[in-house]
Formats: sequence, structure tokens, C-alpha cells
Amino acid sequence: MHEAKNTARALVRIGYDGSVHKFFRGPNAQERFDNELRVLRYLERRNCDFVPRALAYDREKLELVTSNCGARVEHLSDQRRKELFAELEQFGVRHDDPEVRNVTYRAKDGRFCVIDFEFAEILDQPAAAVDADGVQHEATTETGVRGLRWSGMTDVGRFRSNNEDRFLTIAFSAADFYYLGATGEAAIDDRDFVFAVSDGMGGERSGEFASKLTVDQVVRLLPVRFSLAPARQKAGIRERLGEVFQGVHRQLTVIGRSYENGRNMGATLSLAWIVKGTLYFGHVGDGRIYHLPASGGMQQLTIDHTHVGWLRRNGQINEREARMHPRKNVLAMSLGAGTQYLEPQLGEVALHPGDRVVLCTDGVTDGLWDRGIEEIVRMSPDVMFPPQPSGMRLVRTAVAESGRDNATAIVLEAY
Repeated sequence: MHEAKNTARALVRIGYDGSVHKFFRGPNAQERFDNELRVLRYLERRNCDFVPRALAYDREKLELVTSNCGARVEHLSDQRRKELFAELEQFGVRHDDPEVRNVTYRAKDGRFCVIDFEFAEILDQPAAAVDADGVQHEATTETGVRGLRWSGMTDVGRFRSNNEDRFLTIAFSAADFYYLGATGEAAIDDRDFVFAVSDGMGGERSGEFASKLTVDQVVRLLPVRFSLAPARQKAGIRERLGEVFQGVHRQLTVIGRSYENGRNMGATLSLAWIVKGTLYFGHVGDGRIYHLPASGGMQQLTIDHTHVGWLRRNGQINEREARMHPRKNVLAMSLGAGTQYLEPQLGEVALHPGDRVVLCTDGVTDGLWDRGIEEIVRMSPDVMFPPQPSGMRLVRTAVAESGRDNATAIVLEAY
């Protein structure tokens, strides 16, 4: 690591992988450490993509490890600076020092970013309502969810000869582990549920192997949650999610370098882990996770790790232009496939009875607009004859509309 800053308040070092290691010291170091971690976790949950991601931390050493948001900016117009910090406030955080010294430029996507949140303030929640990991205490209360219904399906499509998609449905407790069927219903009780979709890529049939390896390795995250003290469970789940993504990425990278047939092998992964009414999710690639609240509407929880996805998130193109863009399927990040620095998107959302969640690969979104996905998922299963579960209906409709790629989806409903 090389030293980037050494002051009375902090020592900052840059790791060989580009990560930023910040050691807090001086007056109120513990409070400043807790606040910055709290704010970064909160912004991550709000899907704010122009601030660092908290990757790891050590409370004994007061060390916070974050992703790298690029080089510090020396000059920025007052208008652009004000716009940037005003944009931050739209995500519910006010920066205590809205000056250019706390702005960086991320060259990989041409984005100005905001850093250093030691004294920042979370606007829409009092400090006491958000813990040191940025989790709102209200999310730990009973949400009223008693159980889940799910349906999943994968289809090779109309033009491919092999299916590189996979999906996973499992449940587990401290004592038992279950592979669930493609469709089903179960009470939550004392069990956790994990659902995932993955799209493999690579030459020969290595794409199939990549997605199979990816979903198989997800099983490794399971029982550790039950060995954690209650106060550590939320942070532990997020840490374990991150470890799973990093572990699969390492395995695919090693295999891709070691075997000629595995060259450029990689996979996407979108994963939902449901613990007592809270959905924790992890994501890399261009698959998607949508949340459809019972009250109406639909929110895409995940971001597309593509340049086209970045253009759409920043309002430079609309959904129609994104769907027609010639580079819409070119990934900026994946598991394996030559990705150098993996930064999986992690987040969480409280579920309530009647809420639905969709996990799907890009073969589904290639065939269906967002509006179409919402209409199909909210449609009564009895509308079609014979009745079809939502996951099956979603995949079959997408294949009928396009079918150029493998298509996979899982639809969950909380009750």
C-alpha cells in the first residue's frame, strides 16, 4: 500500500487492489469512524452510486476500507459543485463540508463523486434511528410477513442451442437445509430463503459451467448467519454476501486463466436473501432485481453494470434508447471474465405482505419492457388458461417477444 494522506485526523493508504484504507485518529476518532460507516452504509442502501462503498472495517483499529472513487479534483465550477452536493441531498444525506476538496473524478464512467463523510448528516432519520452500519432500526421490527410464494423458470430461447442460465431456490435454518422446487409456498418461521439467477458466458460450453459453479457456490453462505450474535446478524449477512461474490469471482478467474477452454469464462449473479421479512440482495452484471410494493409501482433495485446502464441512470438516454443501443450487452463488470476490481452491489429492503420481487436475466429484459414485466407479475394467475405461475408466464412471454437469448426469472410474493 502507498500513503495518500497523513494528518492529525486520519491516515489514508491505497491498497494494491485500489481500495482505500482510512485509519481514524485524533479527537473523537471513534465517533467520526462510526458516523462515516453509518452514512456510507445508508447511501449504499439508497443505491447512491457516486460515493465510496464500505468494503470492510475494523472497529478496534478504527480502519475503514472503501472502494476507490478516483482522483481528487483540483478545479470545479461553483455551479457544478453545488449541483453535486444537492444531488447527494436527494439521497437523504447532507455533507458537512461541500467543497471541492471532497470531490473526486471516477474516470471509468466519467462521474464526479463525493468522499469523506465523517461529519455528514442523514436527513430523513434521526441519528439514533440508524445504527453504525447504516441500517434503520425500524427494519428490524416485525414487517407482518408470514410466508413466501415463488415460481421460477429458465428457457433456452428460440435461437440458442444451449442454456447458460441457472436459477437457485433454497431454504435453510440452523439445523436443516432444503432445495426448493421451481414453484412453491412456505411459512418463514425460523428459516432463511435464498433465490438467485445467473447468466454464464464464455467459449465452448464454459458459460454453462460458469453459471452452474456460481449458483453452487452460493450454498456456502448459508449456516454462518445462525452463528452470529443478534447484534451482528445484519452486518454479518452483508459481509457474507460480499465474501460469496468475491469467492466466486476468484474461482472463475483462476479457472479462466488455467484452462484454455475456460478462457474469458464468467457469469452474472443476482441474489436475494430473505431473513424475517427483510430482503438482502447482492448483484453483479446485467441481470436485474425488481421490487413491486403492494401499494403499486415498481423499482429496479439493482443497477446494470454496463455503460449503457450508466447512461440511462444518468438520464442521458431513455429506456427505448437503451434497449436499441448496439452495446447494451457489453458488461463493465462480471464474476470472472477478466474483471479486475469487483465491487458487487449490496443492499436491503423491508418486505410487507403483498410485495413482490422479480429476479431475472437479461434474456427476460430483452423481450419485455419494464411496464410489461410489472403488468405480467401483477396479473392474476387465473387470467390465462391453463393458469400459469408468474415466473413461468414472465419467461414464456419474454421468449415469445424475443427469444434471442436464454431467459430466466424467479417471482416472489410475500404474504
